[in-house]
Amino acid sequence: MKVAKFGGSSLASGEQIKKVFEIVTADPERKFVVVSAPGKRNSDDIKVTDLLIEAAKQQLRGDNGEPLIEDVVARYGNIAKELDISEEVITAIRENLQALLHADQSEPKRYLDALKASGEDNNAKLIAAYFQRCGVEAQYINPNKAGLIVSDEDGFTQVLPESYDRLYNLHDVPGIVVFPGFFGYTLDGDVLTFSRSGSDITGSILANGVKADLYENFTDVDAVYAVNPNVVPNPKGIRELTYREMRELSYAGFSVFHDEALIPAFRAGIPVHIQNTNNPAAQGTRIVSTRDNTNGPVIGIASDKGFCSIYVSKYLMNREVGFGRKLLHILEDYGVAYEHIPSGIDDVTLILRQDQMKGDSEKKIITRIMQELHADEVIVEHNLALIMVVGEGMRHNVGTTARASKALADAKVNIEMINQGSSEVSMMFGVKEHSEEMAIQALYHEFF
Repeated sequence: MKVAKFGGSSLASGEQIKKVFEIVTADPERKFVVVSAPGKRNSDDIKVTDLLIEAAKQQLRGDNGEPLIEDVVARYGNIAKELDISEEVITAIRENLQALLHADQSEPKRYLDALKASGEDNNAKLIAAYFQRCGVEAQYINPNKAGLIVSDEDGFTQVLPESYDRLYNLHDVPGIVVFPGFFGYTLDGDVLTFSRSGSDITGSILANGVKADLYENFTDVDAVYAVNPNVVPNPKGIRELTYREMRELSYAGFSVFHDEALIPAFRAGIPVHIQNTNNPAAQGTRIVSTRDNTNGPVIGIASDKGFCSIYVSKYLMNREVGFGRKLLHILEDYGVAYEHIPSGIDDVTLILRQDQMKGDSEKKIITRIMQELHADEVIVEHNLALIMVVGEGMRHNVGTTARASKALADAKVNIEMINQGSSEVSMMFGVKEHSEEMAIQALYHEFF
């Protein structure tokens, strides 16, 4: 039994939804279908979710979001026309969107979440109607009815454990279940969305809840590639990688699969298969618990920009009890989270996303570190890129770090910092943003 999730590009038009129908009905094991909101039809198009977010923001500002809502209705209307679906479906979608647009705005976050979640919700209704028109038994199921309950701790939407038992009851629904991604409900009945690309998370939660044998994630590429194809032409496709490897790569910039989405599937031991809606015959990429390390030490290389480092030096830092706690407490006071902490005996470097350093918070943080921790030196470096070299095989291969460092040196790329995770599945290199692509190309050439 399989859970199949389809992304926005797979559902952007009636033509794409017909492909989805063929894929789902070609395999009787595809009982559960998770859908995103309609994505871009071309590079100049706008995603339905983005239209909904802007409409909500306009209403919250006191402007008129009606024109944008009509744009959304028109998108659904075009899809319905292509699929020859009854106008009644579009009438119901318009009424739903109008009600959400003019709903209570006293809690802006709740208001925004309810409106942007409607992209997936209404698309699921439309797709279920198309399946039914084609003579296939299918039902739209709302996450509230299914029991997908979430919390809102510290602003992060998290699935509650009891949801899994409730979701298992979906086995009793006859025919194909069409389930909207991206959101769940609080115990009070409020809609809350997961982070962007959150339909991946829903698919993984549903796979866990119904105890699926496989979670299929359909997107618009034939496989996960070893490196960004925009940086290295025609890179090698990855046939199989582990959850940990995919988590590291997703964190560092791989956009094919949402990194948070792996957790529910991982906990249930459910393999994930990434496939192409436009080329379902392609082999795709499987994400599994363990694999044979036959490809060499490195499985993929990923990168992300927008980081900065705070270098703190103090003689005999290693003997000062509580120094690290005090340092992190200063960051906490300004709502700043760190990503990595490479350290030595007399110094430590904090790597963080530099967009957190708003206003004069950077100056205040530096001042407090100097005054409260009596640091000898505090230096902030901006505009860093982090490059992750990932592979389970690194634990069993000697000299991987040396090979990577030499490749970067030969390419005249200066390494600002190196950090290896304790799991030995990844190495992180910090370089200046202007050297990012050169560094990636050098590392890819070395290992692939």
